[in-house]
Amino acid sequence: MIERGVKDLAAGRESREALLVSIGAPRLQSVGVELSAPIASPEHKLYALLANEKGDGAHSAYNALIRRLVSFERAASRERSAAREDDRCRPGEPSRDPSQSMQ
Repeated sequence: MIERGVKDLAAGRESREALLVSIGAPRLQSVGVELSAPIASPEHKLYALLANEKGDGAHSAYNALIRRLVSFERAASRERSAAREDDRCRPGEPSRDPSQSMQ
């Protein structure tokens, strides 16, 4: 879902996935996901799209998508933190942390 959103965003499509990625853009970018310019007011646009598709079910569909986004963001953040920790803890290997090489 996130990968498709990134592709749709790059192609200029306002899909459900592109709107979701735009909602999560700051955190996704902080964990290394490269994004084109996020869509403005993505929360409202996504809800309107879902209301058009699902009527009264829009609220629960919106919440489900946000839960999936947050789950992805948390997993990506944990993975990135673990990779950094792994890089720092390898005995006998020089650190790959740029701040360590400046000392």
